[in-house]
Amino acid sequence: MADGGLGRAEEEVVDLCRELIRIDTSNYGDHSGPGERVAAEYVAEKLAEVGLEPRIFESHPGRASTVARIAGEDPSRPALLIHGHTDVVPANADDWTHDPFSGEIADGCVWGRGAVDMKDMDAMTLAVVRERLRSGRKPPRDVVVAFLADEEAGGVYGARHLVDHHPELFEGVTEAISEVGGFSFTVNEKLRLYLVETAQKGMHWMRLTVDGTAGHGSMTNDDNAITELCEAVGRLGRHRFPVRVTKTVRSFLDELSDALGTPLDPENMDETLAKLGGIAKIIGATLQNTAAPTQLDAGYKVNVIPGQATAAVDGRFLPGFEEEFLADLDRVLGPRVRREDIHSDKALETTFDGALVDAMQTALVAEDPIARAVPYMLSGGTDAKSFDDLGIRSFGFAPLKLPPELDFAGMFHGVDERVPVDGLQFGVRVLDRFLDQC
Repeated sequence: MADGGLGRAEEEVVDLCRELIRIDTSNYGDHSGPGERVAAEYVAEKLAEVGLEPRIFESHPGRASTVARIAGEDPSRPALLIHGHTDVVPANADDWTHDPFSGEIADGCVWGRGAVDMKDMDAMTLAVVRERLRSGRKPPRDVVVAFLADEEAGGVYGARHLVDHHPELFEGVTEAISEVGGFSFTVNEKLRLYLVETAQKGMHWMRLTVDGTAGHGSMTNDDNAITELCEAVGRLGRHRFPVRVTKTVRSFLDELSDALGTPLDPENMDETLAKLGGIAKIIGATLQNTAAPTQLDAGYKVNVIPGQATAAVDGRFLPGFEEEFLADLDRVLGPRVRREDIHSDKALETTFDGALVDAMQTALVAEDPIARAVPYMLSGGTDAKSFDDLGIRSFGFAPLKLPPELDFAGMFHGVDERVPVDGLQFGVRVLDRFLDQC
């Protein structure tokens, strides 16, 4: 059981997280990142040490993922998938308090790129699996563990590659858990909500292009591509899409309303969001479609008006609202702007019920008596989108008990990313209990 014999795993999870962070797996989206193969080999070695037979799959030189299957007590039952990604977004060390690839421990936290996205869950999974295998404790059913490349660029060279070319790895898998769920929000001294991801927005990463008339920078030009594009990007960046309340968001708001003891109006959430601290950024973005301009590119010399200007936009749409999103987008951008997808993928939504959800709640309460699991929608996306094509029902459940003052949402892709040491150890205990119940 989780309340005995996990001391080694609780100690090991910290070292595993630090060692994973020290492997620079920055994903620049162009195959130039240095470390996914190294991370895959590291994970494979840790799994092989306790008797598993992990396999490494390389979809492109250096772009590697590791997969292993753990035999359960009852192989006739459907299997569970636990997946995490080993790649991270790039980080500029000059911006950080502690080097982003040092895995330093300071102020009770492990610091570094990937500390919450998502080498913390990778480490928790490894620590729990290793301890269970060392002590001969099988899970109730088969468990497949997958440590994946390329999630930060859409998963083409990781989860998508495995689903398309090696679906047999996931034979019999019906459910999965992964990142950005199971983290805590402290309401008061008697209640802590743990947000379990049951839905996530779809994506349209887009390139916008405007063609104009090239010319000399000293002359009047009423067909300047940069001017036209910037005006369109400005309109889009300031545009607020209409509020649309999905089933998952409605469930979350009902739970939050009950916890706060006050009715919530989705059309007037500013005051409520102000009370949500570090999760407000995530929750606010699940009330509507969003489109964030992220890059601009035009010109090659200060005295030359270019004939073309481009921009990149990170577009996210709610489940069931993709067509509305694209129509609104074209209306805001106007007829001069051409858009094309750089990468697109579906939205996901499942219900918050069943034995797996019960196991999450039971495991959380055993370690935190004031815990209550609630469903929520992730404003981003995960590799669950690829596994959905295999009919796998996915949840975000990487359990972390967080201090109320920590800006958890700000850790994702942000500066000074870090995870509390005691949060990692809490996650190990909860994840172990969850596997006993799953």
